[in-house]
Amino acid sequence: MMRISDTVKHLIIINALMFIGTLAIGNGNLFYEWFAMYFPQNDAFKPWQIITHMFMHGGAMHILFNMFALWMFGSPVEQVLGSKRFLFLYISAGLGAVLLQVGFYYFQYLPDYNSLLESGLSSDSIKQMLSTNEVIAGVSNSQVVLLKDIYSAFNASMVGASGCIMGVMAAFGMMNPNAELMMIFLPIPIKAKYFIPGIIILDLISGLTGQSFFSPSNTAYMAHVGGALTGFLIMWYWKKNQFNRNRWN
Repeated sequence: MMRISDTVKHLIIINALMFIGTLAIGNGNLFYEWFAMYFPQNDAFKPWQIITHMFMHGGAMHILFNMFALWMFGSPVEQVLGSKRFLFLYISAGLGAVLLQVGFYYFQYLPDYNSLLESGLSSDSIKQMLSTNEVIAGVSNSQVVLLKDIYSAFNASMVGASGCIMGVMAAFGMMNPNAELMMIFLPIPIKAKYFIPGIIILDLISGLTGQSFFSPSNTAYMAHVGGALTGFLIMWYWKKNQFNRNRWN
């Protein structure tokens, strides 16, 4: 059995403690309100959520799958990179996940939001209706349609270590391109150099179309893509500079 590396072990412990705290304190809501990542235009957003959401999970299966993947891919990656570079990769992938997912939300939000402003609604009234899901008097049907279009983005929240882990998986694939991997429901060995890009492509398609393949429909698919892309770029840079202080192999 593969030995768990130190940083991976500590990350799993932190995630487990945060999950226990979520269940034990505030009837399951308080930690979520404090530490989940909310859309920046929403009053529920706080700057620390950019980091804390990486250690939050939405349910037992969510954290179990993520921590299993962290152990399976993270330990061999940390053994090569060392604890400091592994942690840098992990947190950077989580930040890349936030950046792409929130950017995608803004891409959905801003055009209709600007149209609502141009139609005569104030920013305060728009925020009030999006926050309460109640339409104020005098709002036209066309404005209601635009409000419905941006309601999901405005009220979106994000939790989980998936973006971080996708970055770690990208690193694992670059280090071990011929390692054979299998899905639980598809027990066919596939080399990492095909398996991991395939997962990323499916996430990208899901994010753009809303078509879910393996994950729940409320998954932040673009966060997966952002995490994987960040992990790939970091590893590409380190590999390119393998003969200087940035080397990873």
